[in-house]
Amino acid sequence: MHSILEEDLELIIKSDIAWENYRNKTILITGATGLIGSLLVKTFVRFNRISQGNVLIIAVVRNGEKAKRILGEELREAEVKVYVGDITEDIYIEEDIDYIFHTASVTASKTMVENPVETIEVSYQGTNNILKLARQKGVKGMVYVSSMEAYGISNPELEFVEEKDLGYIDLANVRSSYSEGKRICECLCTAYMSEYQVPVIIARLAQTFGAGILETDNRVYAQFAKSVIDEKDIILHTDGLSEGNYCYTRDVIRGLLILGYLGESGQAYNVVNSESHMQIRAMAQLVAEKVSDGKIKVIYDIPDNPLKYGYAPPVKMHLSSRKINALGWKAEVGLEEAYKRMIADMKEGIQ
Repeated sequence: MHSILEEDLELIIKSDIAWENYRNKTILITGATGLIGSLLVKTFVRFNRISQGNVLIIAVVRNGEKAKRILGEELREAEVKVYVGDITEDIYIEEDIDYIFHTASVTASKTMVENPVETIEVSYQGTNNILKLARQKGVKGMVYVSSMEAYGISNPELEFVEEKDLGYIDLANVRSSYSEGKRICECLCTAYMSEYQVPVIIARLAQTFGAGILETDNRVYAQFAKSVIDEKDIILHTDGLSEGNYCYTRDVIRGLLILGYLGESGQAYNVVNSESHMQIRAMAQLVAEKVSDGKIKVIYDIPDNPLKYGYAPPVKMHLSSRKINALGWKAEVGLEEAYKRMIADMKEGIQ
């Protein structure tokens, strides 16, 4: 285990989370080989080790081999059970379940453009099956991991975008398979809460990165970090005017855990560091100048039609964290520190 990530996990255990809510419980995590899912598994394993949490963790994955690669160390623990299956099909779990963290989702832009039907199916069918399971098991709490992309293109005149401020999604753009998929799943969560009293909370994550990102991650923050490590210039394929909203991995995991027992059922919460908000081009400049100490620069190479490469439409949006702050959560790690910690963690993985 990398030392930066290990430090992050220990800081989560020692943070202000009311861990007694999770002690002696069974927790199901979907998408357990993805960034958020794998970090949740690792966090609960540390809770068991450090605080004798006695949590049974059921990690739902599509690919058993991938699970061994990403969760190798954790899978040796007796309290981790792996369920290999496709969440778009019926799910059979013998154990009682207390909490569910539903993180499974398509995350690669290329897939959203090339396989929009499957993107929607994973979102809708997968979430419907997990909600059915939550209802059947009578869970104490479920957190559905949504995305800031559910906002679409919001009103650019708003100083801060709060949870009620949904914008426009272009349904003629196939990449909307992801953002519209998130919206219908949020609606489905609210429907299950209203009709069947399933205690489900929605977490709209800002772009999340930090220690623990996977080697295969090719999103913009990972590309910037690899540029620093390889000492190669950052190449932007858009004008970089889109405004990004970010949050460090450790902060996001803390946010999800707090929402699990404190969030209000049927409500959505932005999980974002409101101070880590800037245009992509400004972030590229920050990475080039401060994180790489000026060893690299930013170059623009813009294709004729950037949308066909799966880049999200340009967005002017500053997410508000006021609602989740009211529950006692506050982001701790700023953008520059997030990059430095992520790069240090990635370098440990290369050695």
